[in-house]
Amino acid sequence: MTLRAFQQVDVFTATSYLGNPVAVVLDGAGLTTEQMQAFTDWTNLSEATFVLPPQNAQADYQLRIFCPGRELPFAGHPTLGSCHAWLAAGGRPKAEHVVQECGVGLVKIRRDGAQLAFAAPPLRKSGPLAEDDVALVARGLGLSRGDILAHAWCDNGPNWRGVMLRSAAQVLALRPDAGVLAGLFVGVVGPHGPGTDCAFEVRAFFPGNNGMTEDPVTGSLNAALAQWLIGAGLAPQRYIAAQGTALGRAGRVHVERDAKGDIWIGGESVTCIDGQVRL
Repeated sequence: MTLRAFQQVDVFTATSYLGNPVAVVLDGAGLTTEQMQAFTDWTNLSEATFVLPPQNAQADYQLRIFCPGRELPFAGHPTLGSCHAWLAAGGRPKAEHVVQECGVGLVKIRRDGAQLAFAAPPLRKSGPLAEDDVALVARGLGLSRGDILAHAWCDNGPNWRGVMLRSAAQVLALRPDAGVLAGLFVGVVGPHGPGTDCAFEVRAFFPGNNGMTEDPVTGSLNAALAQWLIGAGLAPQRYIAAQGTALGRAGRVHVERDAKGDIWIGGESVTCIDGQVRL
């Protein structure tokens, strides 16, 4: 075993312990996939990442992203948390943007003051859900079919099924049935009323060790939701989404579609643990 630089970063928050944490091993060279997976499972976090030298000459680093039980081609909060850790450890990008190489290809990350934002990767699957899927999701969320105002595939790595409800309050009141939703990635969004900083409340449910897990703040889901909602005229070109409220967190996800049509998903990050890990 070797001592390797390590950080645990809280993402989508400016206040420690109110966002979504990710474990970042800053030198993953020489580790096997099995070792990476075993360490990820041990952390008991939703994701752990491993920074490696890039294989693509355009990239600043390669990132392998793991969640309990499997490797992911892309995930949002690990992307931002890992970039935050890489920069804090002295990383210097080759060009204007940091470029991360991962399972979905090259992902651009821009710096804007205290915030980092990634360019949302293209959806692998889009369009409305089948009615059977909508009915299943409604039943799993304890809703009637009429409570779901809009729906779409939001697949950008994780195979999210996105549904929109009438209000943020309805989203926060959900008590999903893990038995019905087991095996599904479900993202739920509902609008906040006027006079609030956040346009939407978001919740994310996905397969976990006990059938279903709720994620505190989810970059990949917010990226996919933004492409759907902005593209369908259901959201403005720029907005803030709240997530994690139901879990006692206070995640804030900043969404913007720029003049070129690229959608950026960003927020602040805070390093909570900085040291070494023996791997």
